[in-house]
Amino acid sequence: MADENEDEKKSGGLMPLLKKIGLFGAMISIGLIVGYFFFAPGSDVIEKEELVEMIERGIEEREAEKLAEEEANADPSKVSKDTPEEETFETIYYEFAGTFTTNLANSRKMLQLGLAVSTQYDDTVMVNVEAHELGLRSVILERIGNFSEDDIKGEAGRRLLATSIKDALNAELEELEGFGGIEKVHFTSLVLQ
Repeated sequence: MADENEDEKKSGGLMPLLKKIGLFGAMISIGLIVGYFFFAPGSDVIEKEELVEMIERGIEEREAEKLAEEEANADPSKVSKDTPEEETFETIYYEFAGTFTTNLANSRKMLQLGLAVSTQYDDTVMVNVEAHELGLRSVILERIGNFSEDDIKGEAGRRLLATSIKDALNAELEELEGFGGIEKVHFTSLVLQ
């Protein structure tokens, strides 16, 4: 009888274990099937690209609304114009120290000038001007001395004097450095005595 009890325990113990494994396998299968239907890509699932597009559209709409609100609240009497997008160059200035004082041609009067030059080339032009300032001062004084009192009267006369000085400075710099580069001469002071 003892042998029969042992056989029952062995056979009875294996069956419940197989039932438990079968039940566990069936539950896993059911879980996988249900999971597939819940999480499988379908027509109602949003893909990553669509989600990104929706977020970007939302941001653009909010920015457009904000811009429209700012425009609605803006003062209509103050409208600014758009600045044209043009390539501009930096203007570099160099002011000669002190003033230039010389007699005018055929006159007892003297002209006293404060002078500056400008360029839109690189710094090399102004480095050359500074390096040769003494020689350039002499050229300026010679050029001013060639003008008479009548020559420098009025705006046109002063423009002619500025152009003449510019041409003389550029000629001197071309002789000394191989390149002039001065584009304008500016009077910082002008006194006729």
